[in-house]
Amino acid sequence: MFSKYRQTFNQNFTEARYNAMIADINAQFGFEVAFKICETPIFIPPALKARLAEAGNAVWQQVNSERYRREMHRAIPQQLVVPNDTDMPVFAAIDFAIGKDEKGELMPQLIELQGFPSLFAFQHFIAGMFKKHYGLPDNLTHFFPAELQQNEDLYLEKLRGAIVADAAPENTILLEIMPEKQKTRIDFACTERFLGVKPVCITAVRKEGKKLYYEQDGKKIWIDRIYNRVIFDELSHRTDLLLHFSFTDELEVQWAGHPNWFFKMSKFTLPFLDSPYVPKTYFLHELTAIPEDLENYVLKPLFSFAGAGVKFDVTRADVDAIPDSERSNCVLMRKVAYEPVVETPDYPAKAEVRLLFVNVNGQMELLTNLVRLSKGKMMGVDFNKGMTWIGGTIGFFEQ
Repeated sequence: MFSKYRQTFNQNFTEARYNAMIADINAQFGFEVAFKICETPIFIPPALKARLAEAGNAVWQQVNSERYRREMHRAIPQQLVVPNDTDMPVFAAIDFAIGKDEKGELMPQLIELQGFPSLFAFQHFIAGMFKKHYGLPDNLTHFFPAELQQNEDLYLEKLRGAIVADAAPENTILLEIMPEKQKTRIDFACTERFLGVKPVCITAVRKEGKKLYYEQDGKKIWIDRIYNRVIFDELSHRTDLLLHFSFTDELEVQWAGHPNWFFKMSKFTLPFLDSPYVPKTYFLHELTAIPEDLENYVLKPLFSFAGAGVKFDVTRADVDAIPDSERSNCVLMRKVAYEPVVETPDYPAKAEVRLLFVNVNGQMELLTNLVRLSKGKMMGVDFNKGMTWIGGTIGFFEQ
């Protein structure tokens, strides 16, 4: 996308450099990263960076509007409402496909949004690994704000303010289901390295009164703040877990990412958004007529994660098979055309850019990014088997 950097990178790329980077990462943490790290970062030109920032901030402003705030409570299933909700999310992640507009210019198009954390720590780490192993120019940065471009330590300060805040790291936990078995384990390890916050399995948390605690080396440690990484969709399917508290209990705990925002900023939000950067999306139950050109739409269940249940090649039979009682839990979204714009050794890859926001002093700030490259029909691993120059990576900009 940014030819002067792309051409140089591709000319200098070697499998040996890539393998050395992966070996370095695995050696530092003592385990293998469970997802595919791409062979390359992407280099985002200034015009696209500006459009990404404009698109991301426009989406957030509509999420934060009075109109949507009147509706967002309906997104939360009644049985999953967590007490002590917050007026703002602590984190937001907004995913955009990179396509082209009618003038042939690169343009982001919204795919997904989440009021939930993403790989905030790992993305900072992997940016450093790419620079270390590929010798990238010093004028490249993965940050949006100029202040972070000049002082990378400020990023960790902002992240610490969001996750730990006024609690002690010892009394702050990263809560997950069996964190050592999650694909995102590497982010948990980076979070502990950068912030001193340990991952704790949800089954290891105990409750006394309204307080929660975990044990370490025989010591009972009270939990003041929870950096929540538990996906409700996964939790609802894990009937094998022995839990000693419920999210819906009245608890004396601070949430670094209140669980209700998992729903309030989600696929439920899509039909309420109106922007050139947002494909038209409809609640299935509100459609008076099903579009004739269903091949131009994607069918998405509201309460799923990581692409589960998404119908990409929608047919009338798919729509008719959904009972009336379930149609309010589905959206029909106009398809986005990904443009293969990242030049690789065989053929170009498509890019999806996740913008990562953090609540800093009551304001949502766009800080950094996460990128996924694909050569398959969709972004998921199953659609990219056996391919190279695909997977998770980072986007760099010029300072």
